[in-house]
Amino acid sequence: MRANPGDFLIIASSHLEQPPRVGFIEEVHGEDGSPPYTVKWEEDGRTTLVFPGVDAHIEHPGR
Repeated sequence: MRANPGDFLIIASSHLEQPPRVGFIEEVHGEDGSPPYTVKWEEDGRTTLVFPGVDAHIEHPGR
């Protein structure tokens, strides 16, 4: 998984009736865009350090 600041981290929900979690990647701490990422979550505005799992993907706006 590779990301840049400004990309979005999308984490799939484990419940059918819930939407995926969407977060704005503010910082990339790994080499060459690898995790962990500092992410600001759209749902509540909290900022957390994230090590994404297999249920996550990156969206690159404008590409």
